[in-house]
Formats: sequence, C-alpha cells, structure tokens
Amino acid sequence: MSLFAIADTHLSFGTDKPMEVFSGWAGFEQRLEKNWRSLVGENDTVVIAGDISWAMTLEETLPDFEFLQALPGKKIMLKGNHDYWWNSKRKMDSFLQANGFDSLSILHNNAYRADLLAVCGTRGWSLESDSAQDEKVLLREAGRLKASITAARVFDAEAVVFLHYPPVTADDECAQIIDVLIKENIKRCFFGHLHAQAHKNFRDFERYGIRFSLISSDFLGFCPKPVL
Repeated sequence: MSLFAIADTHLSFGTDKPMEVFSGWAGFEQRLEKNWRSLVGENDTVVIAGDISWAMTLEETLPDFEFLQALPGKKIMLKGNHDYWWNSKRKMDSFLQANGFDSLSILHNNAYRADLLAVCGTRGWSLESDSAQDEKVLLREAGRLKASITAARVFDAEAVVFLHYPPVTADDECAQIIDVLIKENIKRCFFGHLHAQAHKNFRDFERYGIRFSLISSDFLGFCPKPVL
C-alpha cells in the first residue's frame, strides 16, 4: 500500500467557480483524474490537504465528492481556507456515510494509519495574520495539530504531518505550529495553499530537522505526490 498527497483540488462541479480563469488550470480535472488513475491503486491512500471543493454547503459538495469517490484509493481530507462547506466532524461523517462515500474520511483532531505511517494534521493558519483574533485561531490550530499527533501515536508508526497553510517560508515561519512539530519530533511535513508566483521557485527543504514539501495541485502538475 502506498501513500500519496495533494492539496488545492478546488473542485467545483456543483458550483460556478471555474478555475480555468487562472493560468495553467484549463482542463485540470481531466489531468488530475488521469494522473491519479495512473499512480494510485485501490489499496493506496491519498491525503487531500485542503481547498478540496468550492461548495458552500455539504449538500453542494455532492458532485465533487462523487468525483473523488470514483477515483482509486482511500482519501483523507483536511480543511483549507476555501472549504466553506466544512462542518463538525460528526455531521461530515454522517453526510459521507449517508451518501455512500466510503472511500472518503475526515482528518480533524484525529489520525489514520497508512501502512508504515500515521497521517495527522490540521489546517494551520496564515503567516500574514497578526490580529488578536488571528492569534486565537492560530493557538486553536496548534492545539488541533497536537491532538492529531497524539492520536497518531497509538499506531506505533512514524507520524507525518499534513497542513493546508505553509508553516514556513524562506523568510518567515509560524512559531506556534513549528513549536509543535519540533516538540513532537516530526520529521516530514506537507502543505499546500501556495499558487502561481508564490511557488514559482519552490524546492523541498529541511529546517529544524524537518523536511518540508509543497503539494499544491498546480505545483505538482495535478499529480499526487508519493509520500511512501
């Protein structure tokens, strides 16, 4: 069984939000499906690290989730800044079950085993935010990350962290998130959110003994990135 990751699928089969208005996104759904099917098997797992669907409500996600359900493998989804449909885990789990989306799972204060690895993570928060409210949200996200990593420890496997927002850039970092990663001895962290010029010259890099990798779908050429 293999583990893959990708972020920012930005599906909009049920809403009027065409990504084709952005350079490089024309026909991205077909490219994503083709690449996915060429790599991912039925026994594999793919983490989708946020900005999954442009839907505003759970009901509007139906065609987007049908698209994902039809793709091979198990899919583990975490929240991005544009996932306005996101709800309580109980409501989302009930929605997935009621609609037969048995290959889709929600990552929210929990963790999943994926062969030799344990999948954990949370949304994170923007490095550009500095208000009192932002600080409150950031501390909550750091707490959710720690809870997810704690849940991953029961699997007796390497915990790999997935975030939506980047916890570090070339000249900045999110101290609250980085502190959790260091204290929990995390060695690999994957994130999305960055597009266009923001990821033009990006390369995987290591800091504090942690390997950081960008998995925005357009950065990956709409091709899931192998993790294991």
